[in-house]
Amino acid sequence: MSSTDFSSQNGAGGPPYANGPFQNPVVLQPPGPDYMAHQTPYNPMQAKGPLPPGPGLYNSGPYQPIPPVSSNQALPSQPMLKRPPMGPQHSMTPPQSASPNPGFRIPPAHATPPPASANNYQHAPAWQYGGTPPMGAPPSMGAPPPMAMPPLRPVGNHMTSSPSLATPQASSAEYRATPPVFHNAMQPLGPPTSLQGYTQQGHMPTPGNGAQVPNSFDHLEMGPKMAGPLPPQQPGPPTRHMGLSYPSLPPGYTNTSAPPTAATMQHPVQPSTQPYSHPQPYQQPSAGPAQLSPSLSGLSLQSQTPEALRVVNLLQERNLLPLGPVTPPTPCLPQDLQKINCHPEVFRSTLTSIPQTQSLLNKAKLPLGLLLHPFKDLSQLPVVTSSTIVRCRSCRTYINPFVTFLDQRRWKCNLCYRVNDVPEEFMYNPVSRSYGEPHKRPEVQNATLEFIAPSEYMLRPPQPAVYLIVLDVSHNAVETGYLDVVCQSLLENINALPGDSRTKIGFITFDSTIHFYNLQEGLSQPQMLIVSDIEDIFLPTPDSLLVNLNECKELVQDLLRSLPQMFGKTMETQCALGPALQAAFKLLSATGGRVSVFQTQLPSLGVGALKSREDPNQRASAKDIQHLSPATDFYKKLALDCSGQQVAVDLFLLSSQYCDLASLGCISRYSAGSVYYYPSYHQQHNPAGVECFQKDLKRYLTRKIGFEAVMRIRCSKGLSIHTFHGNFFVRSTDLLSLPNVNPDAGFAVQMSIEENLVDMQSVSFQAALLYTSSKGERRIRVHTMCLPVVNSLSDIFAGADVQAITCLLASMAVDRSVTASLSDARDAMTNASIDSLTSFRTSVLTIQQPGLLAPACLRLFPLYILALLKQKAFRTGTSTRLDDRVFAMCQLKYQPLAYVMLMIHPALYRVDDLTDEGALNVSERTIPQPRVQQLSVEKLSRDGAFLMDAGSVIYVWIGRNCNPNFLTQVLGLPNYAAVPLNMNMLPELDTAESQRTRAFIGWLREQRPFFPILHVIRDESPLKASFLQNMIEDRTESALSYYEFLLHIQQQVSK
Repeated sequence: MSSTDFSSQNGAGGPPYANGPFQNPVVLQPPGPDYMAHQTPYNPMQAKGPLPPGPGLYNSGPYQPIPPVSSNQALPSQPMLKRPPMGPQHSMTPPQSASPNPGFRIPPAHATPPPASANNYQHAPAWQYGGTPPMGAPPSMGAPPPMAMPPLRPVGNHMTSSPSLATPQASSAEYRATPPVFHNAMQPLGPPTSLQGYTQQGHMPTPGNGAQVPNSFDHLEMGPKMAGPLPPQQPGPPTRHMGLSYPSLPPGYTNTSAPPTAATMQHPVQPSTQPYSHPQPYQQPSAGPAQLSPSLSGLSLQSQTPEALRVVNLLQERNLLPLGPVTPPTPCLPQDLQKINCHPEVFRSTLTSIPQTQSLLNKAKLPLGLLLHPFKDLSQLPVVTSSTIVRCRSCRTYINPFVTFLDQRRWKCNLCYRVNDVPEEFMYNPVSRSYGEPHKRPEVQNATLEFIAPSEYMLRPPQPAVYLIVLDVSHNAVETGYLDVVCQSLLENINALPGDSRTKIGFITFDSTIHFYNLQEGLSQPQMLIVSDIEDIFLPTPDSLLVNLNECKELVQDLLRSLPQMFGKTMETQCALGPALQAAFKLLSATGGRVSVFQTQLPSLGVGALKSREDPNQRASAKDIQHLSPATDFYKKLALDCSGQQVAVDLFLLSSQYCDLASLGCISRYSAGSVYYYPSYHQQHNPAGVECFQKDLKRYLTRKIGFEAVMRIRCSKGLSIHTFHGNFFVRSTDLLSLPNVNPDAGFAVQMSIEENLVDMQSVSFQAALLYTSSKGERRIRVHTMCLPVVNSLSDIFAGADVQAITCLLASMAVDRSVTASLSDARDAMTNASIDSLTSFRTSVLTIQQPGLLAPACLRLFPLYILALLKQKAFRTGTSTRLDDRVFAMCQLKYQPLAYVMLMIHPALYRVDDLTDEGALNVSERTIPQPRVQQLSVEKLSRDGAFLMDAGSVIYVWIGRNCNPNFLTQVLGLPNYAAVPLNMNMLPELDTAESQRTRAFIGWLREQRPFFPILHVIRDESPLKASFLQNMIEDRTESALSYYEFLLHIQQQVSK
């Protein structure tokens, strides 16, 4: 497709632009023919070998090829980058490094490796990015030995519990009508990869004892068996003129309603029993995705450059932050498709314009991946109940707004392009109660919707909601006072637990022994049953430990009231967490469910016992951080057993001592659970932590939950998904096992372009989540996103989503820190910004200008990378507890984008002069909207008050000469000296200033599911250091300032 064929517009109201040549002040260079050659995917996390002598940190020579190696291969420890000396701008020198791996520019992997010589250096192992992992990648779990696994072999995506799955399946080109095996033509089966990278494929995981998993729902997402012959296969994907060769009937977009956002989604749709209306004449609707090229030709204004590509000199423009939140770019699609596309809070891509070829993507040096928030709470969600769920007969894609109707009776899949028949039932529209307009059905009008699944999507009757509470009752646990909070919260919310009349609940407590509780109906009080043999754990009365909540509610309430006193005077200091988890697994393996574990210390007895690995003297080390990987594989193996039995484990860690979260976290990571961490928790000494725990626990107990879930992400032919990020287990090639799914969980995937997309104008992505609701309904939530395909670097850059790119790189950096080293991850992130800006300068700009030039859409990229380098997960030279660092890494991998970005780059506001000007009106409340400030001390004023929103914590800093009106009207204090050193809440004063401030803080807290702690601080407060550590743009003893970082990047880009 030539650059003159395709024109596009940046967003609904932005300036139009085209793929052709651009006018002054910047000339954009179109790609040459060499872009179309097949290349190995670019890897921004590639570490480079030792540098040849000479000035500068990075090698400016041509890329050298490397042999394919494992991305999980451990690297030796390496020194960290040194801080450059202070001095005038012109004498600024970049950080020097003795590290053999400071960069990550990737060469073609298929080239012959250079011989080792004085002129050719050997590259370190690659961080795979944008392509399938290399052959021979060994299973890696960090320090512990790998699990015993059956040989990994390529298989189809159809999974059952039969051992015969180990045999190879038919090729992706073959289709069988029965059984309904999913042959994913878009994702060729690749080599086996490691569990650590979440990309192992081709085998059914089994419990540790070798027993086959009986409760596997893997194949059910593929749907019921198909009967009857398939329609004839159309020859290949549509060409750019395919729309003209079909005088046909694509979906009618002209009469669609507002996009399916949280505010505008339709009410649940139920089938109507009204008589059919008379068929209406079927008229030609507007063009669908297959006809994007002619549709977009009218949007071109060749002489204008889009705002996204406006050139910004980062060294001269300091005020880069927008006035409000950073908004994602809008895909350059026809307005009809833009309106109906999936909301970016649910489904978004790092690039909103997909390159035609992998070589073009490599040239851009930008990552390609997807970020999902699939179970997000939505105020309105279309729900469809139908005995027929219409899906592609070949790739099993759910019908969606981006398919093409050839006529009333046939539709073409937007992922594999197979032509399918329209079922008779689908001809009736339950919304309009009309017949003969399948393109107006809710399934074809909403990019996000939910199906009530028929019985074909059930392997067994839907499981009930089952909750098992596992409590540490050792002396250390009782001393913190957490037991009172948990029991009281359960008592207050017991009627709000999601479920129905079948809901079950059980309790286990543990110290050096395991305590079970018989709550069988008919008992006058709960019975404690103690098992002291923790080496061979067993269930004393298996039938009475999990009870129906409605039938035994009084006994459950009696137990919750008595538990805190029962262990109030215990002197037992040992902790047998491992045996307690084994008991929980035995108890829930028959039904599946959720295990909630509350732990306060390092496990010291039985299986899974751990020893402290943290050296407090190394917390501020500038060298590589040790012990980021698990000390044992026990918790991962048990998590895989749990996953196979539809059991998820959520971990609440409340401790002031080291607990080895790197090891304990595996129990949640691989069972699709969540990790909550409350450092220095104590009921008397840390009231702010107690409040945070109470609020989080209430949300946790009452939020929506899905059981026995699986999720599959499909994409158009030619694209391939190769790496997943989040908490889950990859049970087959592309099927994520999620024993529990919750509305606060996020996921990310990395993608590559396997086949050229030259003949396509758009590609689509679909995420399907099959789960059992707490009410026992089998449901399928489907999200579909459509993006244009482009053939020029300028369009790729114009569609770059800087926040999505940052979050995907953060997830990749976490993996690199664990499998290689922290210094590798830090160097790789730095090089991500260098390489992308180098590509923009050399391949897009033809008029070279002085300075560090970036497109406006990536102007915040170096700032975000510097913020990541200073974030708790990756920082060096600053005292950071090992558990704090590991938890920060967990959050980066697990939290949805909106929450992660505040943890990476906090928002700073001045709040002593809030006004109603430009305020929002939310639920009859006026919410002030102060301007976001740069994260630099120079923006602070001693006569003001500033609020910093860092995601999980909110600081309000009071200047020494703060306006007395703010002190009295908002804080209720007479002067600055009266501000307490530990102040965690604002008084409710009947003043306009107090109402504005509290409304603003309340609004910020409502934006996330967890509860951020509030700290009011002054210069003498102990938390001032934590507040200042978030001033990302300032220089510290161990890190560059933002300006110094830009100078360093400029030096590398200008080579």
